[in-house]
Amino acid sequence: MMNDEFKILILFVFTCLLVGCGSSSQNDSYAPKPKGYNRIALPPHSYRALPDDYPYQFEYSRAAVILPDTSVLAEPGWIYIYYPKLDANIQLTYKPVRRDPARLRDFIDDAYKLAGKHQIRATAVQQQTIVIQTGKTATLIRLEGDVPTPFQFYTTDSTTHYLRGAIYFPIATKNDSLAPVIEYLEKDALRLLNTLRWR
Repeated sequence: MMNDEFKILILFVFTCLLVGCGSSSQNDSYAPKPKGYNRIALPPHSYRALPDDYPYQFEYSRAAVILPDTSVLAEPGWIYIYYPKLDANIQLTYKPVRRDPARLRDFIDDAYKLAGKHQIRATAVQQQTIVIQTGKTATLIRLEGDVPTPFQFYTTDSTTHYLRGAIYFPIATKNDSLAPVIEYLEKDALRLLNTLRWR
């Protein structure tokens, strides 16, 4: 008799546990958590002068190294300002203007064509013209969305020198996760423009 009562008691407790777990209000309100992004440790902004080997001079980040552009299309003065810890670049292409207005127009048209290639993936494009510390102007192009070059710029003295730059990420990544890095590199690009001197 005692054995049957013990079995009934065990069955009763087990049934209560099953019913209690199945009706939990926490399970009814479960929602998946949004995917988070890793915190990116950004180095402090600190700058040094570019070596004298180029037709231009500016200050660039101590967190970066200068690499030559080794592509087939590369010309003298084309470089990458490479950030090893961020796996990102500021790519620079330089062209001599040679006092040729038509040549300069072609360079500027190319800058817009290169930015336009990303419009398929861009959710917005903003253009801004700023006056840099030398008194010359620079045109900034910001592309929002998952594009490999979210920030581009060009500047010229209109007669002799033309320089185009682009922040470039060699890997496809959601740019909302890279927003702090993009902002960091934009600040460095603006420092480059504001310290730019032609040789």
